[in-house]
Amino acid sequence: MSYHTHGGDVYRNKNVIDFSANCNPFGTPKSVKEAAVQAMEEVFHYPDTDCQELREAIGVYEEVRPEWIICGNGAADLIYRLVLGTKPKQAVLFAPTFAEYEQALEIVNCEVKHYELKEENGFCVEETLLDWITEKTDIVFLCNPNNPTGVLLERKFILEVLKRCKEKNSLFVLDECFVDFVEEPENHTIKDMLKEYPNLFLLKAFTKRYAMAGVRLGYGLSSNQRLLEKIQHCGQPWAVSTVAQKAGIAALKEEEYVKRSMAYVHAQRKKLIKNLTLLGYKTFDSKANYIFFQGEEGLYEKCLEKGILIRDCSNYYGLKKGYYRVAVKLQEENEKLLEVLKACRKDGEKWQKRL
Repeated sequence: MSYHTHGGDVYRNKNVIDFSANCNPFGTPKSVKEAAVQAMEEVFHYPDTDCQELREAIGVYEEVRPEWIICGNGAADLIYRLVLGTKPKQAVLFAPTFAEYEQALEIVNCEVKHYELKEENGFCVEETLLDWITEKTDIVFLCNPNNPTGVLLERKFILEVLKRCKEKNSLFVLDECFVDFVEEPENHTIKDMLKEYPNLFLLKAFTKRYAMAGVRLGYGLSSNQRLLEKIQHCGQPWAVSTVAQKAGIAALKEEEYVKRSMAYVHAQRKKLIKNLTLLGYKTFDSKANYIFFQGEEGLYEKCLEKGILIRDCSNYYGLKKGYYRVAVKLQEENEKLLEVLKACRKDGEKWQKRL
C-alpha cells in the first residue's frame, strides 16, 4: 500500500473552494480562535501531559468518566499509538474506508483482511462481516458513518460486531468522528457500552465538528485502563499543545454552534444529493457531512481547473477511478459546485435543462 493522499491540500491548490475536506461549513467558532490566541500567553510552559482540564470537559460533554479519556494530536495520532501499543497480528477493515487504519497497521507488519463493500449493495455492510472475525482477529476497525461513503451502520448491527469481538477476544475500534453530523447521533453512538466492554475503543475528534483541522486534537474513550496506558506510552508526552487544549475546552462550550450547524448540514446534504442526482451522477446513501458519488473519469482535474477542489477517491482500497467525495458546505458554495459539475458534464447542455 502506497502513501495515501488525503483531501484538504489547499497548500498546493491555491485559490480554490475546498470540497475535499469534510469540516463544519460554519468555520472555526470565534471563541475557539480567541482561546487559542489567549493560550499563547502560556506557551512558555510545557503543556499538561495529562490534559486534565480538557479531559474533564470532554467527560462532561460525552457523559463519560475523565479517566476513560485519552487525548491526542488528532484522531490519527491515537490510531498510530493504539496500533503501536497493541501490535496486532491480524486486523479486519472495511474496503473502502479511512486509510490511516491500514497505514498504521503496516508499521507493525499486521496482516490486513479487507471486507470489501460492494457498489451493487450501495456500499452497505452485510451480516457476513461477523464471520470474518475469528480467533485469529486481534483488532477490528470500523468507521461509522463510513469514510468516504457516508453510509451509516445501525446501532443493532454495531452491537453484534462488538459482542462478536468480545467472544473472539478482539479489540474493537469504532471511529465515531463523523457521528455528530448524522441525524439523532445519540441513537448511533455506543459509548454507553464502554463499561460493559473493555475491548471497545471509541475514536472521536474536534477536527470535523468544530472545523479545527489545523489545531490537531482528537480523543479516545475506553474503560480499559491498561489499554489507555499502552496508548499513552507509545507517544511523546507533549502530544497535545497548550493551544490545542485551551481551544478544545472553548469548543465544548459551543452548544448553539453545533446545534445550528448540524441542522444546516442536514438540509444542505439532502439538497445536494437531489441536485447531483438530477445532474445524472450516481449518489450513495450518505448520512454524514459529505456525499460520495460516481462520475466520469477526469472530473477531479476538470473541477480543479474551475476553482473547485473535490476528493478523488480512486486511491482508496477497493475503489477505482470515477468515484468522488464532496463536503457539504454553505449554500452559495454548494451552488457553485453544482454549476461547475454541470459545466463538466460531457453532455452538459442536456443535463442543465433538468435543473
